[in-house]
Amino acid sequence: MELQQSLSLLFTMLVLAIIPGPVVFAIISRSFSHGFIAAMQLFLGVLIADYIFICTALFGLSALANAMGPSFIVIKYVSAAYLCWLGFQLFQAQRQSNPMATGTKTSAYQNLMTGLMIGLSNPKAIIFYVGFFPAFVPLHTTLNDVILVMLISTLAFGSINLGYSLMATQAKKVFRSAKAIRVINRTAGSIMISAGILIAINL
Repeated sequence: MELQQSLSLLFTMLVLAIIPGPVVFAIISRSFSHGFIAAMQLFLGVLIADYIFICTALFGLSALANAMGPSFIVIKYVSAAYLCWLGFQLFQAQRQSNPMATGTKTSAYQNLMTGLMIGLSNPKAIIFYVGFFPAFVPLHTTLNDVILVMLISTLAFGSINLGYSLMATQAKKVFRSAKAIRVINRTAGSIMISAGILIAINL
């Protein structure tokens, strides 16, 4: 890839990452409810999904992705239902004995798989990688191109989502009362449910 193509791809991915969508909502919600580390574990799952899309697009498998249309629809609605269920759990969560504990504790594996499901069912990612992404990369790609694109994706989406997560985590620390924790739970739950709805209606 030429420098101009790389910079154009980086800029486009940065803009795409800044625009709020299911991934941003999920990361903010997880930061509120479970903290920074859990949010980064969720983002790692999203990043793995991005890598899958990148490899699919670069190696000319978009036709296979289109052929799997019904499967993508199933994944989308399962992911949407799962996010809404997680949001409902947070919305109904009671105050824990730890004044800064919110929601139900999740494992690294759960966070990773949640992120993977969100990433694979994210309509913006599917449209970008299958429809627009090929315009930024050469027709014949090499292993170096694949590595470079993955690095660009990690830098663009990682930096923006890191910022969103840090802001949400710092905002959470301001509120320590039982009432504030209840508000945080309900806010995080509502955001997670909204992310599920966004995926379901294909925004």
